[in-house]
Amino acid sequence: MRQVAQNYRSGELVVLDVPPPACKPGGVLVRTTYSLISTGTELMKVSEARLSLLGKARARPDQVRKVLDTAVQQGPVATYRKAMSKLDSYTPLGYSLCGVVVEVGSGAEEFAVGDVVAAAGNEFALHAELNWIPTNLCVPVPTGVVPEHAAFATVGAIAMQGVRRAEVQLGETACVIGLGLIGQLVVRLLVASGVRVVGVDTVPDRCRLAEAAGAVACAGPDQEGAAYLEQVLDTTTGGIGADHIFLAAGGGSNGPVELAARLARDRARVVDIGKTRLDLPWNAYYEKELDVRFSRSYGPGRYDDRYELQGIDYPVGYVRWTERRNLQCFLDLLASGSMEVGSLVSGTHPVADAEDVYAQLRDGILHGVGHLFEYDECRMPLSSPGAHESLAPGSSSSVPVSVAPASPAAPASGATLPPPQRNGHVTPTSAPGTATRATSATMRVGFIGAGNYATSMLLPHLAADPMVTLATVATTRSLSAVNAQRKFGFDTATTDARTVLEDPDIDTVFVVTRHHSHADFVCRGLEAGKAVFVEKPLALTRADVDRVLAVVERTGNDRLMVGFNRRFAPLFTLLRQRFGPVAGPMSVRYLVNAGRLDPSSWYLDEGLEGSRFLGEGGHFIDTVNAWIGHAPVEVTAQQTSNLMDLHVMLRHADGSLATITYATGGDSRFPKETLDASGNGRNARLDNFSRATVWSRSGKDVKRSLGQDKGQRQALRSFLQAVKDGSRMPIDLDSIVATTRATIAVGESLASGRAVAP
Repeated sequence: MRQVAQNYRSGELVVLDVPPPACKPGGVLVRTTYSLISTGTELMKVSEARLSLLGKARARPDQVRKVLDTAVQQGPVATYRKAMSKLDSYTPLGYSLCGVVVEVGSGAEEFAVGDVVAAAGNEFALHAELNWIPTNLCVPVPTGVVPEHAAFATVGAIAMQGVRRAEVQLGETACVIGLGLIGQLVVRLLVASGVRVVGVDTVPDRCRLAEAAGAVACAGPDQEGAAYLEQVLDTTTGGIGADHIFLAAGGGSNGPVELAARLARDRARVVDIGKTRLDLPWNAYYEKELDVRFSRSYGPGRYDDRYELQGIDYPVGYVRWTERRNLQCFLDLLASGSMEVGSLVSGTHPVADAEDVYAQLRDGILHGVGHLFEYDECRMPLSSPGAHESLAPGSSSSVPVSVAPASPAAPASGATLPPPQRNGHVTPTSAPGTATRATSATMRVGFIGAGNYATSMLLPHLAADPMVTLATVATTRSLSAVNAQRKFGFDTATTDARTVLEDPDIDTVFVVTRHHSHADFVCRGLEAGKAVFVEKPLALTRADVDRVLAVVERTGNDRLMVGFNRRFAPLFTLLRQRFGPVAGPMSVRYLVNAGRLDPSSWYLDEGLEGSRFLGEGGHFIDTVNAWIGHAPVEVTAQQTSNLMDLHVMLRHADGSLATITYATGGDSRFPKETLDASGNGRNARLDNFSRATVWSRSGKDVKRSLGQDKGQRQALRSFLQAVKDGSRMPIDLDSIVATTRATIAVGESLASGRAVAP
């Protein structure tokens, strides 16, 4: 299928042929009819991507701070490589569309195949022929609303949420600063609400468009225009001023904020909808005691994964207007004739022409505020039931449907990938910039998942390994698969995980998906006779551990490795060697300065993914086990009252004791991991995998590394060699199981308040 994408590093904008997305539970697969170009948000993103690296840094100081924090933890070389990899990827564009439901996932049965719907979301409602949309970001289009107008629903919801934040009342007066697409919709909503409106914009045609929609008067933001609007407001309000000011402008000028103070009445509300500079002039805002409010996107529910992805609605008695209800309300206004958007449609363009359309909008050749992409009938057919499987267990589509392919379109300028095959895969003869490897003497590897960790820590090593042929990569999102294929030279990219699991020519499967899916994919990979490398954790429950062991026993296939890479780190192995053998029990202390997670992190979804320690703690328990040489026989855990820090004590079979402190409230500049060990008159310390020190009778021995190496390359090499030779796995299965059960036991100890046997 075709999808519009942009490389944020180079600024290149292309129409790519990508595999279609899977139809997952809790949503529907939608064939796009029209998608709306956001001439504000999207053009800002497009222009930002064309900046130099320094320009990008100035435009996104928040991202620069994250990079600097990462550099402290991981070193400048690793951080640079990770940042460049993320920049040099295709990212999607679009967030507002109208289309037809072609497949229904389980839990989304309120929709049916053939329903015309409007959809929202900058991760879902993309400029693409097919999109998977979760239920709370999708609404049916009422009879009488044409698809071209229904495609405005998302931006309409943004404007509506801004108006709701102002709490306007009949007979009041408002000023809208910035009459682009959002501003024009705000004007129409205010007029429909019985509010008198004045508008401000630098483009005269936009002012006339707003006046035609019912604005009392509009003018430019210069001194003459401001004076004119003051005069209009004096006349219409009896000298009071505007009750509400809506900031719908963008850019780096502080003019809109200053003009807002000038036109506002005493104690007026100023609502920021756009992304504009907010350097508030203190005196002006203080003297009028202006109430500054922000409007967050489409409404309540935005950025809440429980609402958007899991479909958990807010009770209407507590939250009257959610983002989905705003979407539906806007469409209802269109259906009733209370809202009109036809005059905002400035042009309709084939999606294949996206590159030229964005260039003309950027260069000012195309004018107007509302431009649409239109789509031919999708060329990508959906095959048999469950043909597209999400990278999570139990997610096959409940209502399959076939979509007839349209005639092939000419490739877009700059597109590097050929049209997708009928099986939903993209299969180039060779990836750009990647030498074609002979496959006769190499191991064919398939990847399920290709997120940040896989693309920064695993795939660079595998792509450089002469014994490996990267065969197929399967991801939930179409562009993720294409990005991995482009960067690392996979033969095939797909959104169907079964393609990897069922391919008889694939020797080895890597599972790098979200935690809750690991055990299922491991079992299926082992049952298919593959060697399996799975990132930690192996499983989230004891039952799933037992399930994996049952599959191993039934199939005789024990070719399993978990990505416990720290035991392979060069400084760790060197430190353990120099520490030497110990005749009695050891004492080990492991401090993990884990830091706080971004509120949007999927790690925080404990109901689905388990606790944060359950997801990551296996690394530290395995490292301790590797140091001591014996598995733990008892686990005790305690947590601080604010649940920020976790302390785990492990008692091992040889009498050794290990304490793991997992702290999330520390400073991000402090090293993430520090391991201390003592026994038989010796001490050892590993500082963040960059310095190793041993203290003994012969003195102090210090070894340093130029960068931080946590052993990923060495772990992969050991695994691949074992697979190739048929030798024992680098980590014994009993050790993997002991670590996994001990990690699970941490949560059990916290719940029971007692020591737990793994």
